[in-house]
Amino acid sequence: MERTPLIVGNWKMNGTITQTLLLINELLQMAQNLKDIDIVVAPPFTSLYSASIALQDSAIGLAAQNMFWEHEGAYTGEISGDFLKDIGCTYVLIGHSERRQYFGETDESVNKKIQMALGLELIPIFCLGETEAQREKKQTFDVIQEQLKIGLKNLHMNDFKNFVIAYEPIWAIGTGKNATSEQVEEVHSFIRNTLEKSFDAPMANGIRILYGGSVKPKNARELKQTKNVDGLLVGGASLKADQFIEIIKC
Repeated sequence: MERTPLIVGNWKMNGTITQTLLLINELLQMAQNLKDIDIVVAPPFTSLYSASIALQDSAIGLAAQNMFWEHEGAYTGEISGDFLKDIGCTYVLIGHSERRQYFGETDESVNKKIQMALGLELIPIFCLGETEAQREKKQTFDVIQEQLKIGLKNLHMNDFKNFVIAYEPIWAIGTGKNATSEQVEEVHSFIRNTLEKSFDAPMANGIRILYGGSVKPKNARELKQTKNVDGLLVGGASLKADQFIEIIKC
C-alpha cells in the first residue's frame, strides 16, 4: 500500500507569535512547489491561533503539542481538544517522550488522550520509544509492545483511518546520538507486525509510522530508503526553515 510521507515539525517550547509567523512565512514560500508529501507544524499553544490564520488555504497542517483528556472543567492550566479544534488544529502530538519524562505522562493517560482526540476527529500522532537503559538491557521490543497495548486499548478498526504513530528512541532525542537506519527499520517493522497481529494487515499497512530522534538532513536521506519509515518527526531542525525544507526534500 502506498503511504503518503508525512513530515512533522515539533517546535517545542520555542517561538513567540512574531517568531512563529516569520517561520511560517518562510516555510510557505519554500514549500510552494513540493508535492506528494504532507507537512505539519506544531508551534507552542500561544502561537496556535495566529499560526492557524497564517496557514489558511495552505497545504501545511497544524498540530498541537499536547492536550488533556476532558472536554472542560476544573483543570487549571490544561488545554482541551475542543479548544484545539476551535482554533483550527487537525493533528495533536500525544505521549511525546518529553511529556513522559518531565510531566508524568503514562501509557494510561496517553490512551485517554488518544480516545478523546479521536472522538473530536483530531488526528493523534502517538509517540512511543525506549530509553537508553531499556535498549541496553535488550528490552526495546517489550517496551514498545507494552506502549502499543496500553496506548491503543479500547480502540477499534475505524479509529485508525486517520492515525499516526511516531517512534522516537529517547536515547536519540536531542543527544546527538543517531539510531542507525537498521535499528529504526527493525523497530518500525516490529510496530507494523504488532499492529497486524492486534488488528489486521490492511490497517497495519495503511498506518503511517514516523521516526523522530535528532533528525537532520543527513540521516533523513538514509531513512528515506527505509521500507517502514513513512515520514519524520523533526525537533530542533524544524526551527530553521532551510533545514526543515531540506529534510522534507529528502
